[in-house]
Amino acid sequence: MVLFFYAIIERLRIFFGMFTVYSKVNCQYCTAVEKLFTLKGIDHNKIILNVDFNRDEFFAKFGDGATFPQVVLDDTQIIGGATDTVAYLKSNKLV
Repeated sequence: MVLFFYAIIERLRIFFGMFTVYSKVNCQYCTAVEKLFTLKGIDHNKIILNVDFNRDEFFAKFGDGATFPQVVLDDTQIIGGATDTVAYLKSNKLV
């Protein structure tokens, strides 16, 4: 049964790719998105403001006024913030 579960997770990872969460310290929405990914067994990377990227790089990628978190799929498709991420996961029946 456990192997079956991991096989399904692996298929989802291949089908949906790798999510990256652009996060910052003390961000409740960032934490919520990361917990959701973890609880649902969805592979993701977390990168942190002022550790892995700076504010200028963030705004260059997501636009002025972008908020945290921002979630990207396979470094090419911007999913959006926390609400957009939950909607995306629901529409793809991952939550």
